[in-house]
Amino acid sequence: MYAQLLGASVIGIEGVLVAVEADISNGLPQISLVGLPDSAIRESAERVRSAIRNCGFQFPMSRITVNLAPADLRKEGSAFDLSIAGAILAASAQLPLNAFDGTLLIGELALSGELRAVPGVLPMVEQAVRRGFNRVVLPSGNAAEASLISGVEVYAISHLNEMAAWGDGERWRSFLFTPSRSTMEHRGETITSGSETTLDYADVLGLHGAKRALLVAAAGGHNVMLSGPPGTGKTMLAKRLPTILPPLSDEEALEVTKIYSVAGKLGHSPSSLIRTRPFRAPHHTISAGGLIGGGTIPRPGEATLAHRGVLFLDELPEFTRPSLEVLRQPLEDREVTIARTKAVVRFPARFMLAASMNPCPCGYYGNETIDRRCICSDAAVLRYRSKISGPLIDRIDLLLEVPRPQSFKSAKPGMTSADMLAGVLAAVERQQHRAHDTGVRWNGELSGAALHRAARLSPEAARLLRHAFDTLGISFRAHDRLLRLARTIADVEGYPDIREAHMSEAIQYRRSGESIGG
Repeated sequence: MYAQLLGASVIGIEGVLVAVEADISNGLPQISLVGLPDSAIRESAERVRSAIRNCGFQFPMSRITVNLAPADLRKEGSAFDLSIAGAILAASAQLPLNAFDGTLLIGELALSGELRAVPGVLPMVEQAVRRGFNRVVLPSGNAAEASLISGVEVYAISHLNEMAAWGDGERWRSFLFTPSRSTMEHRGETITSGSETTLDYADVLGLHGAKRALLVAAAGGHNVMLSGPPGTGKTMLAKRLPTILPPLSDEEALEVTKIYSVAGKLGHSPSSLIRTRPFRAPHHTISAGGLIGGGTIPRPGEATLAHRGVLFLDELPEFTRPSLEVLRQPLEDREVTIARTKAVVRFPARFMLAASMNPCPCGYYGNETIDRRCICSDAAVLRYRSKISGPLIDRIDLLLEVPRPQSFKSAKPGMTSADMLAGVLAAVERQQHRAHDTGVRWNGELSGAALHRAARLSPEAARLLRHAFDTLGISFRAHDRLLRLARTIADVEGYPDIREAHMSEAIQYRRSGESIGG
């Protein structure tokens, strides 16, 4: 006999529906899995065999062929266990043959028949709804995540033997998952995505100029580099960036939550979409693949996990040169493209890069104190700075020197995160209003004709920009970055066009870090 059920896989961060076909015929007892399965799927034959037997069903002592279609698409993971088991049971007439029409089955089986949660459920269910399927059967541990997608009935089961109830409509309705009242009340709250919500810029004493620069960076989504001696607060400043970023829109929240679902980082029973912008801070020993993603079937890396948020690289020169250079394409194209033999996978990577570094290996070059003096040779300083290439520096908008406070009097709290967030939100509102004309929602992403429509210069600002281009030797890419940065400064100040003071501040943010990089 023949039966077909619906399963799903994930390519990149998008769900892909897969037809799971089972055919039982005369021959030696064996299971053949075809359709480009990976090792986890090939091993499912033994998991499914044991689970069926341990749940009171009869495993067919015949030749069983299971096909995963389309056959030219490579599949991975253990999420096909439930659909394979269901197809075998339906083909052997132990479950109603057509009962699962229009139903997606997802889940990993234990040898006892228990169902275990799997990653990537959110994009799978979203794709099923797009294709017109309105029911999904999955492990209880994935039910809350699947219910985040509207328009689908979620049936949560914990054991394979519960599938026997499928023909009994009244009994099967008892497995319909209904979000709890507390879940419904907290739809807008946050699943952690790596952000720290208890931090505040009020904790940072002094550094008023640095706070101003980070406010500008957050308002326009600009990349920023913090340079200075140890202990000046560079890491404190960067870690508080999420506290002044606007919350995610519904569309952005779904996109970010899908990424964390695929990466298996949502945790158990999530009650809402992620609403705060991610903050990722990988260690400097991370590989290039860990930073942008990779693998035989590519998985998202830190650049994608930081999508719509902040990627913080502390002690930037300590990262390997290959790891840093792979960021050049995502910083420019806002996505990661990974090519493999069977497919080309694209991961979204619209993140704000924040980085920090010392001026030299010991950290005190140009910042000597009575008890601290630089011990690095000129060659060592040059070698240290040359670890960061010119093209990478060219993709950073704000190059900021973070000085040591000169006295306790200057070390006052200054702006709090709430104060800075108010300025960011006002600037973002102006950008969103202008997006109706430019089609671009963030100044940091403006380019080409949209940039020139948005960045209207006063005559004085235009002269200053031309003078900077002629005398500072900046590249055309850096020229456009100055325009974008000046546009954001004008938005923060509430001006419709770019004045000379705004352009001067933008140029200063570039000049203050002239010593950075090789």
